[in-house]
Amino acid sequence: MPTPEQIIHYFYRLFRSAGVEVETAKFLNAFICIIILLIVVYILDRIVKQLFVNLITKISTRTRNQFDNFLVKNNAAGLTAHLFILLFIVYALPFVLWDFPQTYIYIEKAVDIFGAFVVVLLVQSVLRTFSDYLKTMPTFRDKPIHSYVQVFMIFAWLAAIVYIFTILTNKSPWTFFSALGALSAVILLIFRDTILGFVASIQVTVNDMVRIGDWITMEKYGADGDVIEISLATVKVQNFDNTITTIPTYYLISDSFRNWRGMQKAGGRRIKRSILLKVSSIHYLSEEDIKELKNIDLIKGYLETMDSEVNNYNKEHNSNKTLLLNGKNMTNLGVFRIYIEEYLKQNPHINNDMLMMSRQLEATPQGVPLEIYAFSKSKEWLEYEKVVSDIFDHLFAAVPYFNLHLFEAPSNVLAITREKR
Repeated sequence: MPTPEQIIHYFYRLFRSAGVEVETAKFLNAFICIIILLIVVYILDRIVKQLFVNLITKISTRTRNQFDNFLVKNNAAGLTAHLFILLFIVYALPFVLWDFPQTYIYIEKAVDIFGAFVVVLLVQSVLRTFSDYLKTMPTFRDKPIHSYVQVFMIFAWLAAIVYIFTILTNKSPWTFFSALGALSAVILLIFRDTILGFVASIQVTVNDMVRIGDWITMEKYGADGDVIEISLATVKVQNFDNTITTIPTYYLISDSFRNWRGMQKAGGRRIKRSILLKVSSIHYLSEEDIKELKNIDLIKGYLETMDSEVNNYNKEHNSNKTLLLNGKNMTNLGVFRIYIEEYLKQNPHINNDMLMMSRQLEATPQGVPLEIYAFSKSKEWLEYEKVVSDIFDHLFAAVPYFNLHLFEAPSNVLAITREKR
């Protein structure tokens, strides 16, 4: 049975028998052996990769979880096959380069470097598989797992670079770290955004500031929508017009933004809007006014109670009611506020368990703002806007029944404003 040396030198003997010089015969023999090795490696790589893929596929058909499916998706099988092929190359190279030991040293280093890259890519593939798998679980669906993967990969690539450095220079890893210390200022400048993103990503995660799926608003960067991805360097927000806004992660801790998660978890979404009323339309209610307003069902009971209290007060204090200003009186604005509160209480779309009121704000040159503060049961944007619109449609139409007037800019003022524009 021929020895490995005899097999490797088969072409060498053929070339020598044909009269080729020794060195040339050795070179041609090594060249042909390398070509044969590459062909064998290519075939083996395809076979081993297919075996791994078939194996994982068979396992996935027998299991209910999707972990093995994500392994195939992230090419973990192919990268594992590459590792086995690299082991085969390391074993076969000494025979192929039998006559060129110095060349073998350099090629062995190249194979080791390539192996380091394959190992890092395999680690990345496995981590992505875990990330994809965890995202299918409700507990981890809103967690920034991708940023954790990126942080781990930074250390994995750093370890690979140190390993490659030791291979190329034949020096200890401490030499590499010493060089890094000398170049720390340059490194900090180059990787400034990465370092800031790394710190910000940890703070965002630890403080639970943002989760995937949160609705955030960051007007400075035009972001108003749902967070779809949190990575080490950026946060992607899908706006409600389906555009994508990318915000550096660091800006989430250096700038202010609004997270609507609290509203979504609460029992309702806040309604805080006001209508402007002319000050000149506010007046005391006469007996005739009160009698007419008692026809409004929502405030009939309130008016009867208050009318009795007002009359008793005025009798006790002997108020001169020939002038409406004297004594205790009700105003059309006050009664309108009560009407709004009663209307909100009976509105099925308003959460009565949360704060609800109608309040008068400080008067402005445009009139008296009457603010409605309440919470709608629905937190979904489309339904919320419909609820708010229905409420104010009704209130705008109800204003004249209380002899109040809404503020509107005079037409000549609007015309002057348009001309200035």
